Amino acid sequence: MSQNLTLSQNHAFDLARTLMVPVVLFQVDDEFGVMVSSEYDGEEDAIVHEYDPWHPAH
Repeated sequence: MSQNLTLSQNHAFDLARTLMVPVVLFQVDDEFGVMVSSEYDGEEDAIVHEYDPWHPAH
């Protein structure tokens, strides 16, 4: 987990592009985490952004 949002966003995007699977960036308290979307079973409200390598952000 990281406390730096920009660093977490960069890692999430890189992970999605490397694995070629969607990943979620989520926040718990003051920390951010990244994991494969299909394995995430936490609160929907904790998700900051989902990175999908097949549909890049505009």
